[in-house]
Amino acid sequence: MKTLTTDVAVIGAGTAGLTAYHAAIRAGKRALLIEGGPYGTTCARVGCMPSKLLIAAADAAHGAQHTEPFGVHVDGVIRVDGQAVMRRIQQERDWFVGFVLESVAKIPDENKLQGYARFIAPGVLMVDAHTEVHANSVVIATGSRASIPPMFQDLGDRLVINDAVFDWNDLPKRVAVFGPGPIGVEIGQALARLGVIVRVFGVGGSLGGISDPEVRQAAQHIFQQEFYLDPDADVLETKRVGHEVEIRYLALDQTERTERFDYVLVATGRRPNLELLGLEHAGIVTKKNTVPAFNRQTMQVGDTSVFIAGDVNADRPFLHEAVDEGKIAGKNAAHYPELATFERRASLAIIFSDPQIAMVGEPLNTLKSGSFVTGKVDFSDQGRARVMLKNQGVLHVYAQQKTRLFLGAEMVGPRAEHIGHLLAWALQQGLTVDQMLEMPFYHPVVEEGLRSALHDAQRQLDK
Repeated sequence: MKTLTTDVAVIGAGTAGLTAYHAAIRAGKRALLIEGGPYGTTCARVGCMPSKLLIAAADAAHGAQHTEPFGVHVDGVIRVDGQAVMRRIQQERDWFVGFVLESVAKIPDENKLQGYARFIAPGVLMVDAHTEVHANSVVIATGSRASIPPMFQDLGDRLVINDAVFDWNDLPKRVAVFGPGPIGVEIGQALARLGVIVRVFGVGGSLGGISDPEVRQAAQHIFQQEFYLDPDADVLETKRVGHEVEIRYLALDQTERTERFDYVLVATGRRPNLELLGLEHAGIVTKKNTVPAFNRQTMQVGDTSVFIAGDVNADRPFLHEAVDEGKIAGKNAAHYPELATFERRASLAIIFSDPQIAMVGEPLNTLKSGSFVTGKVDFSDQGRARVMLKNQGVLHVYAQQKTRLFLGAEMVGPRAEHIGHLLAWALQQGLTVDQMLEMPFYHPVVEEGLRSALHDAQRQLDK
């Protein structure tokens, strides 16, 4: 048994954990990075980057198959080589992971500890059975994992989560996707564009996290033209049959269907990695497998010397938020018991479907009825979108009646990743609709659609 003493112990070497570690070191403190699994962040290994590589291949295939409206004719058969697609995804993924591994390799060996940590007392961690760590403060950055509903537990190796998709050696023929959230929509559409027969099933009508019913309905209508999507599916039975999964369900036309699939991709949500940490021994009282209460401006858990950052806190599961939270947690852990309060950035979420989905600031379902107006634009007749044959989708912007301040937006449409950034910047600057309309809009650009939505909001505010 070995005993180590440090100022800050960081549990988890993902994006949030690495950022917290470096923040503590820059503050002049001793820090110990503890990791139980392989190094390499969720984003690089199984999240942001490999999924975008799959989407890039899908967009290439889709583009090649839809050139005729432009007068461009591709002679011959367009063929998707599934093995080549997956080979590039894995090669490029490993390249991105390599950067993470290089950064970890630069951390001194005495500041890294391999093993799974758990609290045995406040400020005291046991790592596996080999090392006891005494720390003035602890940062929990253990991430999350896919949550698998009981109905899928008997599917064996026919059940996959997004992590496993990127290790396929070839594209399967048929895949059923459960969960039309960001992961399900992105991967489901990408597989469909690469020639895989896809069925996407949801519960309760949710789609991509969109709260605005009109925006959600527009997205549903667009996606249903390209691949099977039922956000409120009635699945009657799911069972393993040999090397396939048989699913019996009521289709959109209310007829009963039975189909077999090579895999079932479960993307029904994620669960924070908390249950093995022994939080009760750190003086943290929480219900089973639930995130303890914490301060978003300090990342402190209750009034303890424990801080929590990244996906494990189930707040905003995005890489840029993990970086911010890791920095806040690392700084405050380094200076504990002195704490600094940090302003959080404007909320921004993007789904890389086609058309893309963007959500900024306050979603519609959190706004008080009668206190705001909704400016709208339909991209079906927007100039630049029509030129590119990307004229699908809608944008809704929300503005406070009393102050005319921009509050948030929800969108499905072309170039949503860029419009989302503009709106997030405007929100963080505290701009009114009138101030936003004073900004330059070039012609012809998709952003002119944003101007139309802002003009619509302004007209309503003027009334």
